[in-house]
Amino acid sequence: MGLFSKKQKPKESPATDEPALPPAEPPEPAAEKKGMLAKLTRAISKTRMVLNRRVLGVIGLGQKINDDILEKLEEAMIEADFGVETTDFLMDVVRSAWKNGNIEQTTDILPFLRKDLKQRLTHRGNELHFAPKKPTVILVVGINGAGKTTSIAKLAWWLESSGRHVVLAAADTFRAAAVQQLKTWSERIGCEIVTGAEHADPASVAHRAAERALEVGADILLVDTAGRLHTQKNLMDELRKISNACAAKKIEGAPHETILVLDSTTGQNAVTQAEMFKQSANVTGLFLAKLDGTAKGGAVLTINEKVEVPVKFVGLGEKLEDMQPFDADRFVEALFDLEGLTEAE
Repeated sequence: MGLFSKKQKPKESPATDEPALPPAEPPEPAAEKKGMLAKLTRAISKTRMVLNRRVLGVIGLGQKINDDILEKLEEAMIEADFGVETTDFLMDVVRSAWKNGNIEQTTDILPFLRKDLKQRLTHRGNELHFAPKKPTVILVVGINGAGKTTSIAKLAWWLESSGRHVVLAAADTFRAAAVQQLKTWSERIGCEIVTGAEHADPASVAHRAAERALEVGADILLVDTAGRLHTQKNLMDELRKISNACAAKKIEGAPHETILVLDSTTGQNAVTQAEMFKQSANVTGLFLAKLDGTAKGGAVLTINEKVEVPVKFVGLGEKLEDMQPFDADRFVEALFDLEGLTEAE
């Protein structure tokens, strides 16, 4: 049976392995861009502190580039958690540009890297793709503990706040706490949710949710999926069943997006998870959760280079509104804003 709720009084969040979300506060449009840049800058502050301390000391004096300077720059990048492989790659690019005469002074390096990184982070496209005919079906995948359920709530809030009618499908039927969380948050957000009995077939929940989305003319069907499928075959089989359930309701092209939620603080583990899900689930975009003060911004570059799937959303805190579509320009500018923003900004 489907559950419909529209902006009811929030219930107390159930105990679970993910923290409850504080109530949402509508953003202030006039200050949104400046505020999000400040928030993003603070979120990657650990990386910026390293860059500020090390990189400016290496390249801030306007010297001619030489091998010794590039070795020191490489050490600073690795300390800032860009990742060894990404750092090696970026330094190869910098060295090549230097040897080809495209950069000569140390003051040329940051402008060059800004331009290069923006291109690397955007060339696959960071926009969420919507189906030509609604509803757009978005599967959300990821292991338990990565922040998947919280991220789905944030994504639903963002979509609803942008004027789109969302139906949630709580298809992670193996985890009662996840279903209860989504029910509570759907009431808080003001969107409809379709649930099933504990341990019910996830595809049956997706089937009824697709039916409901068509019935009410929803713009988005947002489907949670199980995070405890330990083999690629189990994962592929489950996601195929869910996809077929949506297609059976004549939603052409479903799913239109498969978003993988990764804990951006876990480094190589996040890369490994992404590679497995990419092979099994036809992942089209990444939601990097927990990109807060404990995360190092270089992880975003590492994941982008290794996984070759575009980053589409980032989570910047615990509140519903603490997320945003990924903006490579803002991210790179925040990462290399070595003078920093004041707390008031």
